[in-house]
Amino acid sequence: MDKRDRAALFRDRLLTAMADKDVTRSALARQTGTDRSTIGQLLNSDSPRLPNAQLAADIAASLGTSTDWLLGLTDRPERPGDLVASALSLSPAKRSSADSQLMGWHHDARGHKVRHVPATLPDMLKTEDFIDWEYVTHRPDGSDTALQALRDQREWLLRGDSDLEIALPLHEIASCAVGTGYYAGLSREMRAAQLDAIAQDAETHYPRLRLFLFDAHNVFSAPITVFGPALAVIYVGKFYLTFRETERIRAIASQFDWLVREAVIDGRAIPDHIRSLPVL
Repeated sequence: MDKRDRAALFRDRLLTAMADKDVTRSALARQTGTDRSTIGQLLNSDSPRLPNAQLAADIAASLGTSTDWLLGLTDRPERPGDLVASALSLSPAKRSSADSQLMGWHHDARGHKVRHVPATLPDMLKTEDFIDWEYVTHRPDGSDTALQALRDQREWLLRGDSDLEIALPLHEIASCAVGTGYYAGLSREMRAAQLDAIAQDAETHYPRLRLFLFDAHNVFSAPITVFGPALAVIYVGKFYLTFRETERIRAIASQFDWLVREAVIDGRAIPDHIRSLPVL
C-alpha cells in the first residue's frame, strides 16, 4: 500500500476508534503522553501522517484496538489476545435442553442452516414425558426448567426460522426401541411414544427438518452443533467449546457433512425406519 494511502486509512480508522470509545483529541493526547498538535497532525484530512511505532502502539493500547488494524494490516480491530479468546472459548453448559444460552444461539442463527449431532436423542424432538423422566429420575431439580426449554425449542422449530439437520448414530434409535443403555428403565409405552413423536416430526417437517442416521461402526462424531456460518459448538459435558473463527467453523461443518454423506438412512426413509423397529 502506498504510504499516503496507508496514512489516510490510519486516519479514518483512528477517527472510528475514537468515536467508538468517545475519546477526544485532548484525551487521546493525555493517554498517550503526546501533544494535542501531534494527534491533530495524524487527523489532518489534507495531509495525514503516520505515527512512529511507539505512538502507534500507545494509541492502539489506549483505544483498545490493534496496531495492525489501525495500519490496515488486518480488517479485524480486536487485539490479538481478544481475537484468540473470541475464536475459541469455554461456556458453562447446564444441560443442553435446559440451557437458555443454547436457545440464544439458535435465535442468532435465524435464516441459516443449523446442523446438530446430539448426545442422545435430539432434545427438541423429545416428548415432555421423556424430558420429565430424564430430569425427575436423574436430575430432580431441573424438570420444570427443562420442560419450558423444550417448549421454547419446539416453538423455534415450528416457526421455521432456520433449516435444521440432525445426524445421530443408528444405534441410538435402536437402543431406545429395546430399552438398553441410556434408555434402560424407561417404560415400553414411553419409548414407543417417543419414537413415534420423532417419526411424526421427521415426516411433518421434512424437508425443513432433515434427519440422518449413521453407522457408528464406520463413522463417529462428538456432540456438535453448527449455527450457520458464525458459530460452531462442541458439547463436552460441563462446558460448550465454542468456535467463532471461520476456518474452524468450516472444519466442524465438514465433519457434519461427512456424517451426512456416510448416512445409512436419511430424509424421507427415517419415519418408515423408526416405525419398523420392534419396541420391546
